[in-house]
Amino acid sequence: VDKSRLETKVHGAWMGRICGCLLGKTIECIKTDELIPFLKETGNYPMHRYILHTDLNDDILSKYRFRFASRCYADKVDGMPMDDDTNYVVLAQQVIEKYGRNFTPYDVSRAWISLQSKDAYCTAERVAFCNFINGYEPPESAKYKNPYREWIGAQIRSDFYGYINPGDPETAAEMAYRDARVSHVKNGVYGSMWVAAMIAEAYVTDDVKRIILTGLSQIPSTSRLHKAISDIIENYEKGVSAESCIADIRTRWNEESGYDWCHTISNAEIVTAALLYGNKDYGKSICMAVGACFDTDCNGATVGSVLGTAIGYNAIPSYWKDRVNDTLESTLMGYNSVSISDMAE
Repeated sequence: VDKSRLETKVHGAWMGRICGCLLGKTIECIKTDELIPFLKETGNYPMHRYILHTDLNDDILSKYRFRFASRCYADKVDGMPMDDDTNYVVLAQQVIEKYGRNFTPYDVSRAWISLQSKDAYCTAERVAFCNFINGYEPPESAKYKNPYREWIGAQIRSDFYGYINPGDPETAAEMAYRDARVSHVKNGVYGSMWVAAMIAEAYVTDDVKRIILTGLSQIPSTSRLHKAISDIIENYEKGVSAESCIADIRTRWNEESGYDWCHTISNAEIVTAALLYGNKDYGKSICMAVGACFDTDCNGATVGSVLGTAIGYNAIPSYWKDRVNDTLESTLMGYNSVSISDMAE
C-alpha cells in the first residue's frame, strides 16, 4: 500500500459511495419501462448526470406511475440525505470504535439495537433486529422467519471493512462475514465478503478486473454468486456489449418480482457490469449501475465506493462531489449530521 495515497483513497471511497447513492436514491424502485422514457424525455439518456428537480413538469408528474414528486433531488439538497446504505458505513465505524477489530456478530447486534430504531432497518435487517429483541442471537437471528436472508442488505453494509483493511482483502472479507451473519446466510453473506475484499484490493490497484477477481477469491467458488459474477466477466471478455449484458440480466431476473429485484446475485451482476464497462470513468460507472434499475441506490453506492477507492478522491469530478457539500446525514443517534471529510480522516 502506498501510504501517501491512503487519504485520497479512503476519502474517495466515502465520497464515491455517497454520490453513487444519491444518484440512485432519486429513482429507487422505478422500473425500466418508466425510467428509460423519462431519461429520454429529460435529455439524460443514456444517463450521464444527476436527475434534477428541474427535470420535472406537470406533464411528467401526471403521466408516470412513479412518484417523482416525493423524491430527493441533487439540486434540492445541501448534503447527502439519510439513507440506509450510508447509515451502515457510519454504523460499522461505531462498531469498530466500541468493540475493536475483533468484534463479534453479537457485538454488531448490540450496536444495531443501541444506535437506531427498528424503522431504520429494512427487509433482512429489520427481521434480524426484531429477532434480537426476542432473544435470538447471531447466527440464529439471520435464519428465524427471515425470507430476505439472501437479499442485498449485507452487501450494502460491508464497505467500511474494506476501508480499514487496505491491501488486505482476506481480513476485510472476514470482518464482513462476522457482520453479515447477524442477518444473512449463504449468498447474502458472500456478497458482503466480495464487496469488502474488492475495496481492500482497490487500495493497491486500479485494475478493475483484478479488483473483482480478488473479491471472488474470498468467497466459495461453488457458490451461485461466484458463478454469476464469473459469467459476467467471461461475457465482457468475449466482447458482449454493455447493452446486451444488462439486457441479459433483465431477462434472467424479473424486476417486477421483489425477490429478483432485491436479491444479492442480481444486483451483484449489475455492479460487476458497471465496474467493467465503466472503464474507470466514475460518472459513467455509477450511471450504468443506476440506469440498469433494480436496487438503484445500493448499486450506485457500491460501484461508487469500489471505484472511488481505486481512483481516489481527486479523480472524482467536482460535478458529483459538490452537490453533497461535504455533509452526510444519518439516523444514528449522535451522528445526525457529519462531515464526510472528517469521517474519512
